[in-house]
Amino acid sequence: MLVLSRKKNQSIVINDEVEVTVMEINADSIKIGINAPKNVIIHRKEVYDKIKKEMKDAAKSPLPKMSHLRDDLREDLSDDKREEE
Repeated sequence: MLVLSRKKNQSIVINDEVEVTVMEINADSIKIGINAPKNVIIHRKEVYDKIKKEMKDAAKSPLPKMSHLRDDLREDLSDDKREEE
């Protein structure tokens, strides 16, 4: 991990695309500003971890059976044909 010291209004640049600026310094926290292209997805770490966990859990879940949808669609098509006659 790279560790840098920055003061208020100082920045770092990541990969020529992302600029992170220290906006405010308080006793137990700092406020940062992030300038990045719209295609760069930015999350707080705790949100990112939650998203990853939910995606992992979803991948483990079995897919619901879809056969009832096929049957419903067939019924709808049959009803449409009857109405046309």
